[in-house]
Amino acid sequence: MARRPGVFVRPVTPEEGRRLQQIARTSKQPVRMRRAIVVMASAQGQPVPLIGKLMQVTEGYVRQVIHDFNEHGFAALDPKWSGGRPSKTDKKTRERTDADL
Repeated sequence: MARRPGVFVRPVTPEEGRRLQQIARTSKQPVRMRRAIVVMASAQGQPVPLIGKLMQVTEGYVRQVIHDFNEHGFAALDPKWSGGRPSKTDKKTRERTDADL
């Protein structure tokens, strides 16, 4: 069975490298910091399995971060927070006061 081709980040300019280092060192968001480290490791030629092992994340996560960075650039490093769980109460119930009871 043939080996799958390696996934690597696109060539990173020196300015982008400095920006990635800055994010990895000073980011207050752990997700953004982890993604920047993954991209930096890939830019240095580290293979996906090694990055996954070093960062203690799955290989699929590493591949996804690399593909996203190649497509969207630095915007891919930002966390994609979602709205969370839907509300269990409707607007009418929330607006009801104790006097209505």
